[in-house]
Amino acid sequence: MNLLDKAFSAIAPVHAVKRAAARKTLSLINSGYGNYGANQTKKSMRGWIFQGGSSKEDIEDNIDTLRQRSRDAYMGIPIAAAALKTMRTNVIAGGLIPAPQIDADYLGLSSEQAEALQAQIVREFDLWADTSACDAAGIDNFYSLQQLAFLNYLMNGDAIALLPMKEAGSPYSLQIHLIESDRVCSPDGYDRLVPCQVRGYPVYRIVQGIETDETGAVTAYWIRSHHPLASDANVSWNDEWTRVEAAGTESGRHNILHIMNRERADQLRGVPLLAPVLESLKQHGRYMDAETMAAFISTCFTAFITSEQASNEKPLGEMIPPDELIDDADPTSIEMGQGAVVALPPGLKVQLADPKHPNSGCDVFSAVMIRQIGAALEIPPEVLTKQFNTSFSASRGALNEFWRTCGMLRDWFVQDFCQPVYEEWLAEAVARGRIPAPGFFADPAIRKAYTGCVWNGPSRTALNPVQEAQAAVLRVNAGFSTAQEETAQMTGGDYTRNIRQRIIEAKLKQEVDKINHPIVTAPSEKDDPEDKKEGENHA
Repeated sequence: MNLLDKAFSAIAPVHAVKRAAARKTLSLINSGYGNYGANQTKKSMRGWIFQGGSSKEDIEDNIDTLRQRSRDAYMGIPIAAAALKTMRTNVIAGGLIPAPQIDADYLGLSSEQAEALQAQIVREFDLWADTSACDAAGIDNFYSLQQLAFLNYLMNGDAIALLPMKEAGSPYSLQIHLIESDRVCSPDGYDRLVPCQVRGYPVYRIVQGIETDETGAVTAYWIRSHHPLASDANVSWNDEWTRVEAAGTESGRHNILHIMNRERADQLRGVPLLAPVLESLKQHGRYMDAETMAAFISTCFTAFITSEQASNEKPLGEMIPPDELIDDADPTSIEMGQGAVVALPPGLKVQLADPKHPNSGCDVFSAVMIRQIGAALEIPPEVLTKQFNTSFSASRGALNEFWRTCGMLRDWFVQDFCQPVYEEWLAEAVARGRIPAPGFFADPAIRKAYTGCVWNGPSRTALNPVQEAQAAVLRVNAGFSTAQEETAQMTGGDYTRNIRQRIIEAKLKQEVDKINHPIVTAPSEKDDPEDKKEGENHA
């Protein structure tokens, strides 16, 4: 055995031991998810670039870019605008309408007393909500503010509503001041993750303008006086931050409402609805722009003149008389006439452009992209594109699935915005003596009994209204549902109001029927003149 063989024979056992140890280590690592989603040895997984962090690193540190890209997609990509508007229309529509549901049993009220009190609450709430006095900007009523707040949540990830008190010529001073979520940001542009002093206030932690205490509870919001992306040159050095406590220290009243749907624990800022599909939306928008441009070019007659020698002269001679030229002022323009025959100089040839569009695979590719985007956003493609070309059962299934999504978002929006605003308004109405509610401020349980409310929104789309109505009647008769619930789902209305209105309409109809078809009473026998005359003759 030569020297080289001896060296390899000495090294081989060492490598064998190392390989055995490596296999044993891999066998321990690649167990459970280590064999699949967490595997780092397969070629298919080694190319997966990933980097995880807390909710701050993954969400708050990226929120500015996500907001701006989401708004840009809404303004320039049709499918993105369709997704947000479809959600807004089906969740909010013209606005969610309150239907008070006070706990009459707990309050010791009869059904008649409860009904009268609920009707009075509705009248007073309409006095405030139906006018622009409820808007700090003096533009929208409460129902339009719902649309704006919900659309801002979808587009920006969250929406911020201040609840100032201001006399504005209305019986109530409560107002809603919506501000764009970008204005809630940390002073001077950076977060504080340790206890410190911020502009004279001792704070424990600030992330993206939201201040929390040592337990993680939100204590205050820092609001910038101007939008951080404003182009005004005077904004930067005049900008100030206002610290607004989340709730009153003594009263517990809401000073600010943060409309947000969290997806991770410890999350402080919301994620735009389009965030998971921004890349797909941008690619789809670029593809459709390219297809549109290619289709437009294919409608134009385009010719390329190839020459063996460079020249600044026109490659074609004009075949139209000078007095008939349309664009004679442009020396580079070549105009073509009907039936013109043009002779090319030696060395020139004509090649016509043939872009082969429209592309037959465009619809298929676009449909696939829309299905993926719709699945991520929980919007069926039939609803997203407003095209119900499939079977009746498939369209019905798509609408039912979408209705679950809308119901979930509606319940969440009511909890974050509508119900808190309603409770603050009702507290002012009771304090002003416009709504009688004994014990409202004395006992939280009594206050809860008075503030019970159901919010009705747009009705579910019905492909077969007759079957839907019959099914609703069966559910009510069997006790599976109530007339109030079915009315809200089918028409978005209120059953009690409907019954009250039907009574009024029935009385009016009776009055109209009396006018159009007067009842003629036949004379009785005792009043018959002939009978009376005959009786006199007998006498």
